[in-house]
Amino acid sequence: MAEKPPTTVRPEASIAAIATAAGRGGIGVIRVSGEGLLAFAHAISGKRPAARVATLTNFTASDRSVIDTGLLLYFPAPGSFTGEDVLELHAHGGPVVMQMLLVRCLELGARLAEPGEFTRRAYLNGKLDLAQAEAVIDLIDASTTAAARSAVRSLQGEFSREVNALLVQLTELRALVEATLDFPDEEVDFLEAADAFGRLERLQQRLTQVFDRARQGRLLQGGLHVVLAGQPNVGKSSLLNRLAGDDVAIVTPLPGTTRDLVRSTLQIQGIPLHVIDTAGLRETDDEIEKIGIERTWREIERADVVVLLVDARTGVGPADQAILAQFPAHLARLTVYNKIDLASLAAEHREEGDAVAIALSARSGEGVELLRQELLRIAGWHPAEDVFIARERHLRALTETCRHIDGAREQLPQLELFAEELRLAQLSLSTITGEYSADDLLGEIFGRFCIGK
Repeated sequence: MAEKPPTTVRPEASIAAIATAAGRGGIGVIRVSGEGLLAFAHAISGKRPAARVATLTNFTASDRSVIDTGLLLYFPAPGSFTGEDVLELHAHGGPVVMQMLLVRCLELGARLAEPGEFTRRAYLNGKLDLAQAEAVIDLIDASTTAAARSAVRSLQGEFSREVNALLVQLTELRALVEATLDFPDEEVDFLEAADAFGRLERLQQRLTQVFDRARQGRLLQGGLHVVLAGQPNVGKSSLLNRLAGDDVAIVTPLPGTTRDLVRSTLQIQGIPLHVIDTAGLRETDDEIEKIGIERTWREIERADVVVLLVDARTGVGPADQAILAQFPAHLARLTVYNKIDLASLAAEHREEGDAVAIALSARSGEGVELLRQELLRIAGWHPAEDVFIARERHLRALTETCRHIDGAREQLPQLELFAEELRLAQLSLSTITGEYSADDLLGEIFGRFCIGK
């Protein structure tokens, strides 16, 4: 006689969640991770599935009624994503079915997973380092093909290998310095000043290369925020439509048509470009228009780049100069002379003092490619096949590491201070992969994941 499935099991610290997107679909997946999940599988299906084999089965409720028929997959520890036993229940993807199966898993003793908890367990169990764990959500959130490919490279450990190679160089150099400090009376010179300088130089060169690749990856991950600003009726909405390739903003001959922010995300050579059309900047008594202008200035404060549009027929006038004077000093900016088709002018890219200007026609499209290329230049983008995805915290850690390496160079030949700067550089660099990470940092990172990840 077949073994009767238990009505409840209490796997220690097991978690469960719907792993597929909300809504209806052909297939939905429930993921469970914990210890002793063979008993869990038997309780919900009446079967003890073989490892890594899809088992066709009925999923049953506590009264043994059938919830659905689907596939059961079992991944025993440690050869699973989380490093624990993992079960996946593949059923029909209706929200009611998914909820019934999830409730059944909770009845059997699992608890609802927190956001990112599956990936956090993978990190804590040594299946992923912190940079790889972050690449999971970056791959899910990728808005361009280039971003997805870069996230895969990080997920496969390319970024981590580069960081670990730097850590090895740092550790070796620190070991030599510490040996020299600890055994000053030995006849053997563990490290001479020239050797220390040469090692530091090679380390710095490699660190610069990694930083450049990470900075490119940060662009792919976050994109560039561009605000189109200027007086009313200079063609901001027309330019947004031209860049987006669609009529995302209303265009009329009437000044002040755009009163609220209009956002559009597009891509140039794989870089996400978040372009914002804004209300025309002018003095007005219209209360609604005033609100739009206030929002424009707030958006300019948050931008990476602000594009000031002016009418090519009149050029930069006193009102435009007044607008330019109010732009934040740190903000990258460029001037676009629009409507060259009405002024019988040619498209061009030119220098105006320390700034760059583009002459174009948003209506005809002439010169718009010059603007696209200039935005890429401002972003610092150059096409490369070896870019890995990176986040702002990675860039901060690399910047801090560079600062301490520079500090170490300045301290030579004072080995005590030299060693301390190397220690701080190693500490900063190790936060990228999670070799050293505060608990609050882990909470911030994994809290951004969806529940089923």
